[in-house]
Amino acid sequence: MALTEKQLDELAREVIEAERTARAITNFTDRFPEITVAEAYAIQMRVVQTRLEGGEQIVGRKIGLCAKANQQLFGINEPIYGHLFHSMVVAEGDPISMSRLVRPVIEGEICFVLKDDLKGPGVTTAQVLAATAGVMPAIEIADSRFKERRQKAQDPISENSGAAMVVLGGQLTPVSGIDLRLVGMVLEKNGEVIATGAGAAVLGNPAQPVAHLANKLAEYDMYLHAGEFVISGSLTVAFPAEAGACFRATFDRLGSVSVRFVS
Repeated sequence: MALTEKQLDELAREVIEAERTARAITNFTDRFPEITVAEAYAIQMRVVQTRLEGGEQIVGRKIGLCAKANQQLFGINEPIYGHLFHSMVVAEGDPISMSRLVRPVIEGEICFVLKDDLKGPGVTTAQVLAATAGVMPAIEIADSRFKERRQKAQDPISENSGAAMVVLGGQLTPVSGIDLRLVGMVLEKNGEVIATGAGAAVLGNPAQPVAHLANKLAEYDMYLHAGEFVISGSLTVAFPAEAGACFRATFDRLGSVSVRFVS
């Protein structure tokens, strides 16, 4: 049975309250096993609209579940996406308190900064690169406000695909002359290497998730605006954040970015 408009509104309010209080809620797919991906995005859009009405501004977008293995784990056959607000951008060097989060993980990603609008459908990777002012290192802090770790895609989608915070490196590098598929990344925790990855890990080319996003947004009469940024998906598996930990992601030719967590 399809969820009613009232139920969608109520679930959106639950998401907003869970984020505000940093308290976990029962998975929506446990309570409503038949919830669809479309309904999950309808909840997400209600959450986004509430934040916009509260005076927040969308400054970027995020893409998740780019790896086929993760898509299979969550029961979906395409990446998911969410919206990033100005309040989510953390300056490099500013510590992040774990008390503000429920079950955070960090991911090293390539961030695209747009100089032109990208409007789907039909956006290609070549068009993404042509519309890109440059790329920079990013660490995303994704958070799950649901109690159960075993989830379906509808759970993270409904909570804005786990969007919580993002730290951007200060260096903007033009994409001309760089094969983003071959850009390597080294991820460190407290000075020790914990993972390595490359741009090809995200759908074969980091520009491909951005094209996918532009085309999916067109289904909601939305598009990517010049001046916005897109974090294009994790180059490695995600790692749990914890108080006292400092993570650094260093990218070939793009520079590095770091984040520190406190209690």
